[in-house]
Formats: sequence, C-alpha cells, structure tokens
Amino acid sequence: MSVATPKKFLEDDLKSSSLRSQGCLYQYTETKKLHNGITALYPRVIGERDPNDPHHWRWGYSWEVKVNGVWKGRSIGSIPCGAVILIREMQKGGASKDEIIAFIKRAKAKKQSRSKPILPANAPIAVVLFAGGGGVEAGMVQAGICPVIAVEHDPTKPQLSQAIAQTHHRNFSEYGCKVVQKTVQEIARSGFIGFPQNPDYLHASPVCANFSQAHTAKAGTAIETADDKSAAQAVAVAIRQLRPRVFTLENVPRYQSSQSFAIILDALESLGYHVNYSVVNMADFGLPQARRRLVLVACRDLAISLPPISGRVGWYGAIAHLIPTMLDSQLLARQQQAVEQFLAANEPITLLIERVGATRFSEL
Repeated sequence: MSVATPKKFLEDDLKSSSLRSQGCLYQYTETKKLHNGITALYPRVIGERDPNDPHHWRWGYSWEVKVNGVWKGRSIGSIPCGAVILIREMQKGGASKDEIIAFIKRAKAKKQSRSKPILPANAPIAVVLFAGGGGVEAGMVQAGICPVIAVEHDPTKPQLSQAIAQTHHRNFSEYGCKVVQKTVQEIARSGFIGFPQNPDYLHASPVCANFSQAHTAKAGTAIETADDKSAAQAVAVAIRQLRPRVFTLENVPRYQSSQSFAIILDALESLGYHVNYSVVNMADFGLPQARRRLVLVACRDLAISLPPISGRVGWYGAIAHLIPTMLDSQLLARQQQAVEQFLAANEPITLLIERVGATRFSEL
C-alpha cells in the first residue's frame, strides 16, 4: 500500500512559517493493489470524491522541528475523521502545534466504542412478545424506554433460539431485561406470572412467515395456521391480564386481513383502547429501505396518531459515515473467479455478483 500526498503540501506548506508554529493538516489517499490487479484508492467512496467531505480522505498532520540547527519535517497519519473539524477549530483559535499534536495523539489512542443510552431509574418500562434478536428493544432504549421482559422461543429451532437469547442478554441485560425462553402461548397458559402489571408499553410482532408476500408468492394468498391463531390469542391474553398503557404491533400488510389480527383487535376494543393502525412504508420514516408494514398503536387513555412522515434516506446516505471504518470486502472464491473471468474479456464496470440470500443479485 502506498500513500499519495497532495502536491501542494510537499511544495508549499513545508516552506510556510505556519508549519513551524501550528503545523499543517492535510488530506491524502492510500492506494492498494487488489487481487485482480486493479489499483483502488482508499477510503473507498461511491461517485466522485468530495474535497469538503472529511470521510472521503485519509488525514495527516505535519510540522517542522529544529534538529542541530536544521529544520526537519515530522508527520502523523491516519487521524480519525471525527477529529479533523476540532483540529481546524484549534488552528483558527491559535493553538500551538504541541497542543494540536497532543490532541491528535489522544484522538488516535481513544478506543472507538458504541456508547449505549443511560436510562433513568424512572424510565417507562416495556414488555416485548416475539422479541427476536432485540430490534424493537434497541429502538425502545434509544427512545428512553426500558425493556424489562422479552419473550422469544422457537421450539422447532432450539439451538438458534438459544443463540438469539444469548445475544439479547448481552445487549440488554444491563437494563435489567430478562429473556424468557418460552413461546408466548406457553406464557399465556401460565397466566404471565412474574410479568409487571400495567407496564407502560406492550409490544408484539407475531411470526409473519405465513402472511409474508415472499413466503406465499406461489400460493397467492396467506395461509393462516392454528399456530398463528393461538399466538394471537396469547397476545390477547397478555393485553387483558397486563393492561398496558400503550400496546403496539408490527407485521406484514397481509396480517391485517387475518383472523389473528381480528382476535387482537377484539381484545383491544373490548377493553376500551383507542386503536389506530395503518399499512405504512418504512422508507417514509427514515429507513433506507422500501418496506411496507402494518403498524398498530393502541392507548388506554388517549388516541395516539402514527408519527408524521419524514424525509427519505438512501442506503448510501444511511451508511456513508461507516464506510471509512469498514474492513475491505473479501469475495468468496466463486465470486472472485467470476470477476476475473469477466475482467479478462471486458473493461472494468459496475458488476452484479451472485450471492446467497433473499434476492439473487447484489450490486458490487
């Protein structure tokens, strides 16, 4: 790997007196030769490299020191992008190069860690049914809601269920969240013993496989099973016994026409909940994905509307800040062979590489 340093830095900035007093913050790119012989510039970006976007560049800082009467250049590379703006502000404020160097060293030494929200002791509490790996709980924590119990278990896949429970425990045990490894139907039969009465929130995302368009594409219609209905009945029992202030549900659009959904609606309406539900496109709420979902919000003491639509975000806009921190992609042997065969007879262009997953092709 080699480093491409801007010509201006080499020719002009080394001669500048400011290099001796404050040093010079500069941007550069790294070059790396890939397995297929192509030379790539890092950090990788989509489209043109923006000179004003700190994440589109590697960053360095150089200065001069006097050694035995001779001025000699020194530099530090790989400065975190997040520190660039602060370094510029320090330069504008007249900070010395020693102060800036000390700051850069601290920024580089600081471990990058994902800080989790700290919830107050009186934070609203929530119970989650059909919890999965904890996606809903992650959103709750970000919103200041504390998940206290999560129910998740698939008796047909015990090893996977155990792995999911362990992942959930690692992510949310610090909030006191307990993972119950039983089906919601089993918990309902035992009367939800040990569950908090009148929680602020109760959420359910019943299994959607039999209602999803992908699963039922060949049949053309949803195939509701007895297990689906028993799961809905268990949710209805939870609503009646726990009496949450707010109940929320998320599922695929076809769930709206099912008997299972009717069972849950009947429980809410019989208890006097104010119910509001609609099929929405999650792309209208900041998710970088066109995903239509049935969303229901029910409240015991007032009517709650669904949140207003927000601006759409593309996939690149959602992850652009992560790209410079990601490791280089590694193609599978079969993928690498396909790329080499293509490049042997064609000019390099954007390719679609076959992969394993819900869709057959993914853009390279």
